[in-house]
Amino acid sequence: MVQRIIPAHEQVYLDGPKSRTYELKFAFQVFKQFIRAFRTLHFAGPCITVFGSARFKEDHPYYEAAREFGKRIASLGFTTMTGGGPGIMEAANRGAFEGGGTSVGCNIVLPHEQKENPYLTESVTFEHFFVRKVVLAKYSYAFIIMPGGFGTMDEFYEILTLVQTKTITQFPIVVYGTAFYKTLMDQISFMSEQATISPEDLKLVLFTDNIDEAMQHIVKYIQTNYKIKPRKKAWWLFERR
Repeated sequence: MVQRIIPAHEQVYLDGPKSRTYELKFAFQVFKQFIRAFRTLHFAGPCITVFGSARFKEDHPYYEAAREFGKRIASLGFTTMTGGGPGIMEAANRGAFEGGGTSVGCNIVLPHEQKENPYLTESVTFEHFFVRKVVLAKYSYAFIIMPGGFGTMDEFYEILTLVQTKTITQFPIVVYGTAFYKTLMDQISFMSEQATISPEDLKLVLFTDNIDEAMQHIVKYIQTNYKIKPRKKAWWLFERR
């Protein structure tokens, strides 16, 4: 058996096999991240998650649109959840905060870009993307995909796959920005033509440039399928409201 000497400071869990002690410690670290998130966010929902780029500045139209989404979400009595960083995430959290709503951020430890924005009423920071993505999906009744980069595409396709396979309930997915996402729309249509997805799968996503249309789509689905009731009792891990 080939063994690799691993420096004590190495923390990259995808870097091949490590010692059994390291793997066990890693499993417990992941477990602790999940428990911390569950305790922090147990009373935060129901949420609508907004995904998007960390790079758009305050004067960009997409920033303004995300800020308006946050306000609309707050007016519905829902919590706005984002990745907790700058750009689109900040804008959505800011809109919710300014609208008097609950504004939640699920931050990630990164060497650049990701800095917690100042508009969060609740936040939790993760070391691993896969833990963060579980939490961003777990508490949400709808998902809004704003323009973004690789991370946003990763989140979009993961949510879409979970809905398509009925791994999670068929929650509405809105993609905002038809000019930005034209090639994505074309690619999804092409996949349907090639029969790699079903024609019905095209209905899982609403592409739009209209905030009113997006919110009406979300509200109609939630009102039709769910009755939202707040949790009133403390959970077994003694969370506080």
